Amino acid sequence: MDSKELYYALPKNQLQEMKMAFENGDFLQAAENVKKCIVGIDDIPLNIAVTGESGSGKSTFINVIRGLGDEDEGSARTGVVETTVVATPYSHPRHRNVKYWDLPGMGTTRFDPNEYLELVKLTQFDFFLIIASERFRDCHIQLARAINSMGKKFYFVRSKIDADLNAFRRHRKSNYNEEQILREIRNNCIKGLHDGGIMCPQVFLLSCLELEKYDFYPLQKTLENELPSHKRHVFLLSLPNIYFQALESKRDAFRNQIWKHALASAGKASIPIPGFSADSDIDLLVNTIKVYKEAFGLDERSLNCLATMFDKDIQDLMSVIQNKLVLQEITYDLVVNLLNRRELTAAALKVTEYAAGTVPLLGSVAAGAVAFGTAFWLLYSFLKDIADDARRVLSRALENTV
Repeated sequence: MDSKELYYALPKNQLQEMKMAFENGDFLQAAENVKKCIVGIDDIPLNIAVTGESGSGKSTFINVIRGLGDEDEGSARTGVVETTVVATPYSHPRHRNVKYWDLPGMGTTRFDPNEYLELVKLTQFDFFLIIASERFRDCHIQLARAINSMGKKFYFVRSKIDADLNAFRRHRKSNYNEEQILREIRNNCIKGLHDGGIMCPQVFLLSCLELEKYDFYPLQKTLENELPSHKRHVFLLSLPNIYFQALESKRDAFRNQIWKHALASAGKASIPIPGFSADSDIDLLVNTIKVYKEAFGLDERSLNCLATMFDKDIQDLMSVIQNKLVLQEITYDLVVNLLNRRELTAAALKVTEYAAGTVPLLGSVAAGAVAFGTAFWLLYSFLKDIADDARRVLSRALENTV
């Protein structure tokens, strides 16, 4: 490990954040404050409203963005008729604080559009996704205006694009041009919203049957960029792993947090006690690595979902995973064995020495500094391996797909 790799693993901005964490207390206090911060992130609520006309594919969208099929346990009900009669929350299977709300369909006989927004309690949601299919309608404008009037953001999603393209393919056999058709559909939606008084509308085209195509990633990136920073991290981790760019975004988000998890896990070692003798310290590392594995879709459930989505054999997907530790259950004993590896100890000392150059107090507590360096390099190395293996798995899943 050279200085260049250390700078990449722990850049100056993170060292400055760490230095600030020590300004109002000693090692123990800094570790405790950071621990409260990272635990709090997991509890931040994110409420996403999915609305639109009956039959537009709201429920199917909620299922696929949570990595579920329409028949899986916990999936939103789908059907050819309106199945949602009240605002119904669906939690993400791994991130329970992320909820997608399936709202009653606009334009049905059950609901008067004028009473709709009061019925669904508009103000409780962070943002809205208006799902539309087939054509642009007046109810979309009514809903967009109401959301705008209350200072909330909405994003217009034109669903079932695969069905539209198939229809055009049948009727425009001699002059079928997919790029032109997609542009026509998008411009029609933008014009409809603009004519209704919505300035600079954001429109995304997607197919829930082929989520890896069209505008799902641009939609994901837009939401990620426009959410407040404290909710951006939560949203990012909950997304399906079907784009290489999304995997990179997750890797970067986790890498920025490594020093916090390492410091929090090292807190009790500064008492001092040799290495990691407190169960709670190692448990924090165990839980962090489990989160990495699930967020990158390398747990059994996620691999099964990916295999089903792309009609692949799960054993074939698993065969490209190079770090076989990723395939093991992440346990307390496994992490202890990793912490005791000789090469990890050598790397930990270099991390500690490097960080102490900016954060002197870190180096003044010997046991805590060594524990910090050890935890940091363990998480950094494991994250790197998991992210690399996730790219290999996705590459194999996308092989021979159009």
